[in-house]
Amino acid sequence: MNADNGRFPAKQHNPAATLTVDQVAENLSAFAIDRADIKSLLGTIPEGHPIDMNRLEYELAILKILSVGWGLAFFMPATDINKTPLTQTFWEQIREIANNVSTLTETTTGTRVDYFGILKERLDTFVQQMKEKQTKGADPSGVMGPVFANACGVPDDPMAILAGTKMFALTLAAVKEYLAAVKIEEITIH
Repeated sequence: MNADNGRFPAKQHNPAATLTVDQVAENLSAFAIDRADIKSLLGTIPEGHPIDMNRLEYELAILKILSVGWGLAFFMPATDINKTPLTQTFWEQIREIANNVSTLTETTTGTRVDYFGILKERLDTFVQQMKEKQTKGADPSGVMGPVFANACGVPDDPMAILAGTKMFALTLAAVKEYLAAVKIEEITIH
């Protein structure tokens, strides 16, 4: 799950290449919905474990998207002129993807689902829990695992806690590495 593993286009993390905000947001949103690392984490769950694998996969997908968004907040300095436009563009692309998922779900099942609303709801839950349970200087992934397991409906399941912790930590690390490896074309304000 790092920038060199093929999930981010190789030519676009070449330090000599300069990317636009839109290109970086597109790469990050593509990474956010890529399922390869989710499948890999699911493969670590022992056969016969009582967790609902469909729900775990669903929640891991949500957590990965949210973790990419957090990565932008954590690893781009507040003074970076590109931070706000990149973050906005990333979330606009995620909204579009979520709307497509909602439409597809409604078409195939007949049930209307607001996937972006679900993302926002889960984000609010995670942020609230982080505020309540995070201690100064503590690793936020230590909080995220149990909160994630709770979202999966199995608050004390060590496999769910570990899967959530890993997804959060590995996704943040990949975003950090990617942002350090790319040069973003500076937006000029007139």
